[in-house]
Amino acid sequence: MTRTHLPGIIAMAAIVVASNILVQFLYGNWLTWGAFTYPLAFLVTDVMNRAYGQAAARRVVMVGFVVGLACSLIGTQIMGEFGPLVTIRIAVGSGVAFLVAQLLDVAIFSALRDGKWWRAPLASTLVGSTVDTILFFSIAFSGALSFIHPATDVSWASETVPLLGSGPEAPLWVSLAVADWSVKLGLALIALIPFRLITARLLKTA
Repeated sequence: MTRTHLPGIIAMAAIVVASNILVQFLYGNWLTWGAFTYPLAFLVTDVMNRAYGQAAARRVVMVGFVVGLACSLIGTQIMGEFGPLVTIRIAVGSGVAFLVAQLLDVAIFSALRDGKWWRAPLASTLVGSTVDTILFFSIAFSGALSFIHPATDVSWASETVPLLGSGPEAPLWVSLAVADWSVKLGLALIALIPFRLITARLLKTA
């Protein structure tokens, strides 16, 4: 690990910590404020991959995973109005989703890095974000996976409601997942702009 990797490490750690805090605050009916900060982790991973290679990107991902794990463990010990701020299932889902999705992002980016400049970050982020959403929400809230931690009550998340308030009937957690996924897709497109600017500057000064 070199000093040049330090900004990426700090950025990843800051995003993970901020997202773990902001996820406690609702934005509308289907999102939390954390939904708008967490996707930036993919931007950091992709910038590090482009500028310093996949080994550096994996190091940054591991830092994010450790920081996220620490945040989740702290959250399980803090009691809120309805129990721990972070349930065991949320902690497991968060850790598994982050690690799998980010490492998948690194692999896809590396495979496509020699194509057009936008192809690798866009494809890797879209696939990584989709996998992240599926893993987190299913592990954390799906009734079918209650064996992960039977003591965690997810009955509220399994309540059947119209999808996003107006669509077909589906479990509440599916609406939460779709809303979260939609934000990630939108930010994946927007993030191409800072990705291009940041990597151009880093590669120019390297």
